[in-house]
Amino acid sequence: MVTIRRTAWFFALAIVMAGWMGVLGSFRGMAEAGMIASHGGAGDLRAAEIAKVQTLLEQKVVMQKLVDYGVSPEEAMVKIRSMSDSELHRLASLTEWVAAGTDSVGLLIGVAVLVILVLVILMLMNKRVVVR
Repeated sequence: MVTIRRTAWFFALAIVMAGWMGVLGSFRGMAEAGMIASHGGAGDLRAAEIAKVQTLLEQKVVMQKLVDYGVSPEEAMVKIRSMSDSELHRLASLTEWVAAGTDSVGLLIGVAVLVILVLVILMLMNKRVVVR
């Protein structure tokens, strides 16, 4: 086992595997399930999606970006209310992705695990890591 660790291909394989695990770990899978709304409840669904988009527009960062682009929040809400149902649904589903992307704790944990994995591999190969 000692002779295997000292060969160059073992080191290259360990680096490739660590990188591949980092790449695969960065993708998030999401399973979504839900009920298909009947035609009678389309007004309720539309109102819920408008409310979801409105809560996103009320955030300070989004409101500031709208003002920077020269659009007032009232103008944005008028435009949202005039959208078709499919456009509104697409925008409401994108707000969920924006809210999910604000949490960067998962990314930090992934990077920390990758760094620790590389350090453990280097220590197993009797290499010394010096941080200056």
